[in-house]
Amino acid sequence: MTGSELRELLGRSPAECHRALMQEYGKYVYSIIFNKLRSCGTQEDIEECFSDVFADIFIKFEYDEKYVNDIKGYIGTVAKRTAIDRYRRLSAERAHAAFTDEEDMTELVSDFSVDERVDSSELRRILLRNIKELGEPDSTILIQKFYYNRRSSDIAKTVSMTASSVRSRCTRAMDKLRIKLAEAGITR
Repeated sequence: MTGSELRELLGRSPAECHRALMQEYGKYVYSIIFNKLRSCGTQEDIEECFSDVFADIFIKFEYDEKYVNDIKGYIGTVAKRTAIDRYRRLSAERAHAAFTDEEDMTELVSDFSVDERVDSSELRRILLRNIKELGEPDSTILIQKFYYNRRSSDIAKTVSMTASSVRSRCTRAMDKLRIKLAEAGITR
């Protein structure tokens, strides 16, 4: 497919033109990118670069007539330059990565438990849902007080109340929250 044919198709349907362009030159572009990035990039890096190339081609092709005559050369140039830029970026990232021995990694073992983290996450989700069900301004007061550790005087400015009103609303909201959590089976 020539550049002129693609330009004509673009006039009729940009989506069809883009589809035809990818179908015609997709393998060509992919092989250029793959050859440049296979030594330092992942499959995801290659696919991302592929998308960047076609995004650039689509933008330039729609607005610039000079690329119509030698479309394959233009596409090859964009693919090579984009792949080279990506290669340089990936190589620089690799150069800054720190590699350690397996022996060093054993020192980094933590007491992190996936099961505990999941339980904690589920509990947090239930807690937040029940706090939000309290409505405003109670939910804002509780979140500001217990999640962000803010003082009652600071919260009072946020919700346009006095500090003593915030403290009493907080106490009542905590009582309501305890009841809701007990109904949900949480009694800690």
